[in-house]
Amino acid sequence: MAHLAVDAWESLLLAQVTLMKEFAEDFRGAPVSMQEYDVLYTLTGCPGGRTRLRDLSERVRLSQPGLSRLVERMEADGLVVRERDPQDGRGTLVGLTDRGRDAQRAVGRTHAGSIVARMTGALTAPEQAELARLCTKLRAPGTPTA
Repeated sequence: MAHLAVDAWESLLLAQVTLMKEFAEDFRGAPVSMQEYDVLYTLTGCPGGRTRLRDLSERVRLSQPGLSRLVERMEADGLVVRERDPQDGRGTLVGLTDRGRDAQRAVGRTHAGSIVARMTGALTAPEQAELARLCTKLRAPGTPTA
């Protein structure tokens, strides 16, 4: 049983690494990096295009210190703005600018097309649904192990 679990983990990890390398091509010559796009894409799904930095760090693949540095650079490039959270003066809100929204849309069309092409080329619709279900199950806290 342990061997099967390790094999499944290795397969998942290798698939993720392979796909990320392929999708990195979408960002060659793009106005933003893949990490910047991840932040911009996440913000587009937030109410008003903004969220707390702490909440953003839970949704993107970066540590909070790494995300803070990235957001600083993105703010300097005019992609996002930072402001104090009016609800809690200790927190920082990160918001999408028009320039950030435009950059996300420009890269997003290409990136989404690559994702759709790769997923539909490798998996049937039921397999895609099963993959989404299994990944959600793995992310869920308290997921039973047996």
